[in-house]
Amino acid sequence: MTDTATPATRPIRTFHPRRGRMSARHADAHAALWPRLGLTVVDGDRTPIDLRELFGREAPVVLEIGFGMGDATAAMAAADPDRDYLGIEVHTPGIGNLLALVGERELGNVRVAQGDAMELVHRLAPGSLAAVHVFFPDPWPKARHHKRRLIQPGNVALLRERLCPGGVLHCATDWPEYAEAMTETLDADPGLRRLPATPHARPETKFERRGAAAGRPIADLRYARIQNPI
Repeated sequence: MTDTATPATRPIRTFHPRRGRMSARHADAHAALWPRLGLTVVDGDRTPIDLRELFGREAPVVLEIGFGMGDATAAMAAADPDRDYLGIEVHTPGIGNLLALVGERELGNVRVAQGDAMELVHRLAPGSLAAVHVFFPDPWPKARHHKRRLIQPGNVALLRERLCPGGVLHCATDWPEYAEAMTETLDADPGLRRLPATPHARPETKFERRGAAAGRPIADLRYARIQNPI
């Protein structure tokens, strides 16, 4: 979902490009709602995105990176109607499922993007986001693949710049080694301060249930953007 390189170099992908087959329910939702609610992210496109125009109103915006099947995103958006949710994913069945949930629950505060998340982030204005959620990104457990991890210093700095002062970057993982690496990276960012753990701050995700079933501990890391870092 990300690009850790500049547009002039070959991007380092932090996701497995997967399409998958949509069910009839997903395909119908995609056909009906994508033209109105969807956004295709093209590599190298730096055209600014006007979030007010995208959602049709002025409201705080939460960016959901890698929403999976979208169940948690839909649940949060339904419980939080005063904020808008922009979710981005590369997995087509997940995109179809989130669109189906949006249609079934008549959620007006969700927009769905497909493509590389960091390419999308480059197109958002600094200070334009109330929160960024990175829930259970690919841990890339092999050492030679660590460069593909989403939570890297350069990506974190860019995400932090897109947050408004006091905006929250919330990461979660079920891989202890990745949790340690995330913590080290996030603690080292001079523009972030760590927040206390908040139980039940988000819905449980499919990946979380899978990790818990395998006996892996769940780590939630929440950081706020400092208004005037030293």
